[in-house]
Amino acid sequence: MIKIKTSLLIIFCFTTQINLFALNTNTSTKPTPSENTKSQLFNFGTQSKNKKGILINTALIYNEATGYGFDINSASNVKINSNTFSSLKPAYFSVKLPEGNYQIEVVMGNSEKKSNVTIKAESRRLMLDQLVIHKGKTVTKVFNVNVRTPKIDDNQNVSLKDREKDIFNWDDKLTLEFLGDVHIQSIKITPKDNLTVVYLAGDSTVTDQDVEPWASWGQFITNYLDDSVVVANYAVSGSALSSFRGGNRLKKILSLIKKGDYLFVEFAHNDEKIKGEGNGAWGSYSTLLAEFVQAAKDKGAIPVLVTPTQRRFFNENGTLKETHGDFPAAMRAVAQKNAVALIDVTKMTTELYEAWGDEPSRKAFVQYPANTFPGQVKALEDNTHFNSFGANEIALCVVKGIRELDIPLKKQIQKEVPNYNPKKPNYFSSWTLPMSDRFEITKPDGN
Repeated sequence: MIKIKTSLLIIFCFTTQINLFALNTNTSTKPTPSENTKSQLFNFGTQSKNKKGILINTALIYNEATGYGFDINSASNVKINSNTFSSLKPAYFSVKLPEGNYQIEVVMGNSEKKSNVTIKAESRRLMLDQLVIHKGKTVTKVFNVNVRTPKIDDNQNVSLKDREKDIFNWDDKLTLEFLGDVHIQSIKITPKDNLTVVYLAGDSTVTDQDVEPWASWGQFITNYLDDSVVVANYAVSGSALSSFRGGNRLKKILSLIKKGDYLFVEFAHNDEKIKGEGNGAWGSYSTLLAEFVQAAKDKGAIPVLVTPTQRRFFNENGTLKETHGDFPAAMRAVAQKNAVALIDVTKMTTELYEAWGDEPSRKAFVQYPANTFPGQVKALEDNTHFNSFGANEIALCVVKGIRELDIPLKKQIQKEVPNYNPKKPNYFSSWTLPMSDRFEITKPDGN
């Protein structure tokens, strides 16, 4: 199987208290972020008038000693102007940080030209979607990012798969990815301990897919929740309830989760493959679901069960085949028995795919002809894993489900997010989100 991971630009049509490190500092200053840091402010430009924080007046390359800079070989894409950095190609800015939740405040805009800014955080979590800023205008946007490490305590760690060990979600820094025609004046990073945390437990249809063209709903729902919420996505490709627990991911969540937080649980794709006595939808699957639910309740958190996304398989009459057997019904039964919230994504994705139809629905999945990506000599034909367009549609289904539940989180959805009807979905022809320039051909674990 060919595997590519690169920083080449993909060219095709898919398109408070401030800690003053030093006054009037420049890139020769090396204050290393630490756990005692209250806030970090980075100003960009050769003539920035803001005397607080760190002034970055060259396209500084990230290194461990400095603890900040332009990363992933993108410094050459960056131009430092009088009071901004600008880029027409993907630019990554990283800051070394301890585990925690952070509020990011980005000031954007240019006095001489229009901007169009998309921001993704860590493993491609969408934070800002193609914001147009007119010439002469300055706009400030605020969003929250969860930064984490595998460590649970001095004796325990999350068991990472080999493919996870070099992804942004598990390293020791925060990475922001800027796409479009960007003009960034400053970035301020502040630790936040009072956020509502939405923890996600799930498989490849939920996880933050680190590279294109793969994507999951967990990395798009970040764009629909307000700045009182942060999403901590612990889902991992190929996982079932048992392996998620066995890999200490549930233990890690339970070491952090607090009263008023949420635990969203979506499994089945891989649980279905576990055979033998005591397994199956009404056996270990139901038992473990109840265990996850009770563990969240014991911490004062709010569990939400999410039935699995459908696979894309159609009958000749245009209806969707049911490939999950009794598993969605079993999850519904666990939710009812334990009096917990349920979002029926199985039902919504059935409606969604059937509304699109067989051929148009392909555009929501990783289905691309050979040579769409450099080094891709064979067609990609996947009926389980989504591209960014499809993942965003599933995220909108989850948002719809949240709105229909009697939980406080529904009031923390951004007010401008429109109502969504899976029977009247969006179409790929209207999808314009810029793709990241890091990609690989090998599909995620699971099916």
